[in-house]
Amino acid sequence: MKVFILPFGKISILESHIAEVIINEGVLIDASMVAAYRKLLESHLDKDKPISLLINKENAYSYTFEAQIAMGEFSDFIAFRAVVVYSQSAEMATQIVMDINKHNNWNIKIFRERQNALDWLLMNQNNKSAM
Repeated sequence: MKVFILPFGKISILESHIAEVIINEGVLIDASMVAAYRKLLESHLDKDKPISLLINKENAYSYTFEAQIAMGEFSDFIAFRAVVVYSQSAEMATQIVMDINKHNNWNIKIFRERQNALDWLLMNQNNKSAM
């Protein structure tokens, strides 16, 4: 597993087509940060398969509106997103981003346990790859 430390968090490559994103405590994610982590994902994940993100919200952070919109542009690149939340506020924040991007038809699901989220991603990856 490769781990990349960025000024605002870390990205772990769990498999050739799955990455885990953990943003640092208190960070305000802006559009340039979204672009930086997209570039890292594009250069380190196998684009011949559907790509998935495990978004681990173990820390509290927020997004600028521009970053929320920029995340919508991942729809051409990310097949599945699993978000692990550990609090009601993290779930509410995730729901806001989902609502802003509902027109992008994300394949996204919120989980309370990391392993359940990873299992869901793997199941969906395998089903999509078999198509």
